[in-house]
Amino acid sequence: MNPLDATKSGFLVCIAVCMFIYTFIYLKDAPNEQKLNANTAECGFYPDEICSALFVGKTAAFKIGNLCQSIYQPKPLSCIQTSCNCSVVLKTLHFITRPLSDEERNFSLAYIITIHKELEMFVKLLRAIYMPQNIYCIHVDEKSPKDYKAAVQNIVNCFENIFISSKRENVVYAGFSRLQADINCMRDLIHSKIQWNYVINLCGQDYPIKTNKDIIQYIKSKWNGKNMTPGVVQPLHMKHRTRLSYRECVGSGVSYVYPTKNIKAKPPYNLTIYFGSAYYILTREFVEFTLTDARAKELLEWSRDTYSPDEHYWVTLNRLTDAPGATPKADWEGNIRAIKWKDQEGTTHKGCKGHYIRDICVYGLGDLQWIIESPHLFANKFEPATYPLVMDCLERRYRLKVLHQAEVPIEEHWRFQQENYFNMKLD
Repeated sequence: MNPLDATKSGFLVCIAVCMFIYTFIYLKDAPNEQKLNANTAECGFYPDEICSALFVGKTAAFKIGNLCQSIYQPKPLSCIQTSCNCSVVLKTLHFITRPLSDEERNFSLAYIITIHKELEMFVKLLRAIYMPQNIYCIHVDEKSPKDYKAAVQNIVNCFENIFISSKRENVVYAGFSRLQADINCMRDLIHSKIQWNYVINLCGQDYPIKTNKDIIQYIKSKWNGKNMTPGVVQPLHMKHRTRLSYRECVGSGVSYVYPTKNIKAKPPYNLTIYFGSAYYILTREFVEFTLTDARAKELLEWSRDTYSPDEHYWVTLNRLTDAPGATPKADWEGNIRAIKWKDQEGTTHKGCKGHYIRDICVYGLGDLQWIIESPHLFANKFEPATYPLVMDCLERRYRLKVLHQAEVPIEEHWRFQQENYFNMKLD
């Protein structure tokens, strides 16, 4: 055999070996590839088709949804970790830039949002509730990392009607600092040029169920000029919260509230203490009253060493007959916040499909139908890092509903997605 023939034979052998190796690898991986393609096809028009099935409680949707959200990881939001030009921020993050109706233009809401983590969740909440005629005070926990504070500030700098609270607290769960954070924002809001009608407080893991227009119409129809502070006279099993003196412990690790052995003095002015929700919707006049009235000031001081004072402070003051917008005979009325409490399983809900933290449900995919069917204005609590499809579904549905109600021409950057292939049902 001459050298040329030997070279040709060697080349052919090499090709044969390579083809064998390629075929072996392909056959080995083909089932996995086919499985991936099948899963991808099963997800359909992701996420709208899956979301629509979840909203109506289809049995298979929960299982398919869990599979699909593991395949399609959501893209991180742009312009929140890095600085962007403000016009880019507005368009990229889909902020609505004009009042959507005359009714909304003439009824401004103030928001207090207390945050300390999960930057993306905060942005998702803010862009959902944002309207240019409203005003927003953001309280960032003093303990939050510097880069988190800087990122929030970068977003806030792009808006004239959003600002960071002038005084920040080291917020401790169930501590007085949580109440003080709201009051700090209220003091700032009272001096705002925007003449807002009502103030609503939120935390970073809340999300709206009803639109801005829905909220205004709910307030006007059922609570016109009245405050919403759901609650009742303090039950016996809650009296330890205000009978004993409590202290906040703020450490480098976990911060907490602990009881002392000291018995507290009776409430000032012989006030009857109520127990209720930490969430409220208050008139501007009532806020001015809480910041100036002698009873309100002394109750605030008395509450400094109580447990979770934001769950008795607002509701107690709103039961005073002479307080502006007071509702002395109110009970748990006022559909402010939808929460799945663990101890209400089997009564108000059929269990948490995500997981519980401090006996509050962090919503999973199986909770979506319950959320959108709730009569409440907002829902708590969400963790998009754990259940990303939950937020994707709610965001898309919510924005479609907002734009559906709009009485002005829609700008393209207000849309989250084109609606030419699929559109979630709103009812």
